[in-house]
Amino acid sequence: MSTSTSRRTGRRTLGVLAVVLSLSLLGACGGDDDSGSDDAPQAVEKLGENEGQVSILTWPGYVEDGSNDPNVDWVTPFEEETGCQVTSKVYGTSDEAFNLAKTGEYDVIAASGDLSLRLVAADEAAPVNTDLVPNYEGIFDFLKDTEWNTVDGVNYGIPHGYGANLLMYNTDVVKPEPTSWSAVFDDASEYKGKVTAYDSPIYIADAALYLMKHQPDLEITNPYALDEDQLAAAVDLLKEQRQSIGEYWSDYLKQISAFETGDSVVGTSWQVIVNSLDKPNIKAILPEEGSTAWNDTWMLSSQAENVNCAYAWMNYIASPKANATATEYFGEAPNSEAACEETTDPNHCTIYHAGDEEFSDQLWYWRTPIAACLDGRTDVECTDYSQWTAAWTEIKG
Repeated sequence: MSTSTSRRTGRRTLGVLAVVLSLSLLGACGGDDDSGSDDAPQAVEKLGENEGQVSILTWPGYVEDGSNDPNVDWVTPFEEETGCQVTSKVYGTSDEAFNLAKTGEYDVIAASGDLSLRLVAADEAAPVNTDLVPNYEGIFDFLKDTEWNTVDGVNYGIPHGYGANLLMYNTDVVKPEPTSWSAVFDDASEYKGKVTAYDSPIYIADAALYLMKHQPDLEITNPYALDEDQLAAAVDLLKEQRQSIGEYWSDYLKQISAFETGDSVVGTSWQVIVNSLDKPNIKAILPEEGSTAWNDTWMLSSQAENVNCAYAWMNYIASPKANATATEYFGEAPNSEAACEETTDPNHCTIYHAGDEEFSDQLWYWRTPIAACLDGRTDVECTDYSQWTAAWTEIKG
């Protein structure tokens, strides 16, 4: 095992232990400490006949049936293959998805790491038996059994696509070309009014990652595990940045427009946005500090009424062809080598660093901040997502 792999595994193990403690405190599994596996949530052991329908809560671009673009449709082949008719609801943020998931109207949920453990803790996610998802086997190993999709050895979903939050900039304005996130933090005033940042409490982790590299005295070792003092330092940095922000974004189409008009010249972005702009003066890099990132998970709702069709969807969307089509359309790395072989653009997986563990080792994938510190500390309580949400409201003013 390489040093980087050992480091990642160590972080994961500590994180899983912390999550288990936090979820037990939240009553996610119920029962007394000595109840063992009797009270642990159980995945289904076998499937029955498909119910004929499945309802999916999803990020835009993950469940396309041709209604947005007649040339973009991977839902119809699924329906024809399984007999499961798909209805879907798109959401704009993980916070919105959390509230929608609680209604019980959806069988399957596409969840980023800042949502997945909240669903588990709120008893809104059911364990997934990966043996009933044949295409799970081919998924990259480093996306499996992570602290955002697995708790205490119990798997809560199927890894989908993944991608990094990159530093994008206009080379006509941002000079010299940056190598660090300092362009949007310590040096943000140079581009006052034209700096952009992702509009979500999880963006606090981006500030924490920057501080982890530049203020070691804060002793931050995981940007999602912040005690009160560490959170306060990140908030202070973001309040300072706020003075230079022109726009916070969550709709990537708006960020594309802002860079096209010159209203934004530097900020956090995604590779798909860079590709969509397709302008020689717009570049994006993975800065020297590394970056936050996402790896989305297809999760089974604990209130699912169509479990068989839900499993059918999770297996289908993890199949090489479907996964390649969906992730290429959305603009992210596919979840398997076999999917890379199915992409239309032969360079897609190279551009998105699919399967590149060295690249992945520089990323801190989104995960839900919880009171039990994800970095393994037990002598202090960390701040949870509700505190991050309150802090984000304070930052934006």
